[in-house]
Amino acid sequence: MSVIHEADIARFSSGEVQLPTSRVLLLATGAGLGVASLYYSQPMLGVLGADLGASAQAVGQVPTLTQLGYALGILLLAPLGDRFDRRRIIVAKAAALVAALLLAALAPSIGVLLAASLAIGITATMAQDIVPAAATLAPTAHRGKVVGMVMTGLLLGILLSRVVSGFVAEHFSWRGMFLAAAVAVSAIAVATWRSLPRFPATTTLPYGQLLASLATLWRQHATLRRAALAQGLLSVGFSAFWSTLAVMLHGAPFHLGSTAAGAFGLAGAAGALAAPLAGRLADRTGPERVVRWGAGVAALSFAAMAAAPWIPPTAQLCLLVLCTIGFDLGVQAALISHQTMVYGIDPGARSRLNAVLMTGMFIGMATGAALGSLLLAAWGWMAVTLLATTTSLAALAVRMATRRGSACMAAA
Repeated sequence: MSVIHEADIARFSSGEVQLPTSRVLLLATGAGLGVASLYYSQPMLGVLGADLGASAQAVGQVPTLTQLGYALGILLLAPLGDRFDRRRIIVAKAAALVAALLLAALAPSIGVLLAASLAIGITATMAQDIVPAAATLAPTAHRGKVVGMVMTGLLLGILLSRVVSGFVAEHFSWRGMFLAAAVAVSAIAVATWRSLPRFPATTTLPYGQLLASLATLWRQHATLRRAALAQGLLSVGFSAFWSTLAVMLHGAPFHLGSTAAGAFGLAGAAGALAAPLAGRLADRTGPERVVRWGAGVAALSFAAMAAAPWIPPTAQLCLLVLCTIGFDLGVQAALISHQTMVYGIDPGARSRLNAVLMTGMFIGMATGAALGSLLLAAWGWMAVTLLATTTSLAALAVRMATRRGSACMAAA
């Protein structure tokens, strides 16, 4: 039985009752463990491919399918959070994710692993039910702060998953990593069922109309369109970097293994830890300013990587670490601010608004993974950094255009 009564949801949102820190930590942990499932495979691709006897092209489809599955799951399943109890949805998806992770751990061939990867992507969207749940429970005046804390958990899950999986794959086995992930998700499912309240539905729309309402929300709200476009563009560069880093580090002049590639997640985690600060800043100064700042920092960090060919290998690694901290900070600050904007549009449609925003983001992630692999193979690492810099500057241009449009309307 839930420790928190359903009637307390409104009291939390109004600020009459403070949301316990333990509940925020539970939500952050659940979001992190859910989304981490998408990224365990990336540092393990070399070991995994050799074990299954798969070609580099086939193995490269693993991260692409997980990202596509995630985008499909957000688009087709995340809107159900407005129609049904979010707690039940989170637990059901967690159970399905455990099954998908076990299938990956036991996969006898690359074909089965690819199918499991798609299933992992779809079911890992439990994280995108957790974030709107946090926004619903959070007091309005501190929504950015609470969402930022939960997103810190989610982002640390993304980044530290690479550290953990790289180490486990190199010293134990890639199958053991998927088994351990299944156990962790099982534990969070039990804790969620016991500790979260039931969330009343905010709409009675049938499923078909619920999905159709996504298009309506897209047409009605320019804020939503700009947020999805800008975050999607930032995600192209983010994903292109992370999906090709292990391959780049494996080759000359570095010749580093999966542990080293995964360890770069620690640098990204340093940037992700600033997400709550971005949320607080968005609460105080408005999210638009934070979004523009984040996109600018990401573009500058990606562009700085272009200096790598002209400095020694050790200095190149130091530069990569610094740039990784910078662009992760920028991308995550922009994401927190975009979520703060979007969740304020219509409290009764938060799951659907989040679905649109995150679908745009993970279409960008899947596009970045695919383009990054192609560019690295055809023109090398500099082509990947050029892609990331260009898309980050495009995201900044979208936000600056929003600013100019608002100024023109005010003048009129």
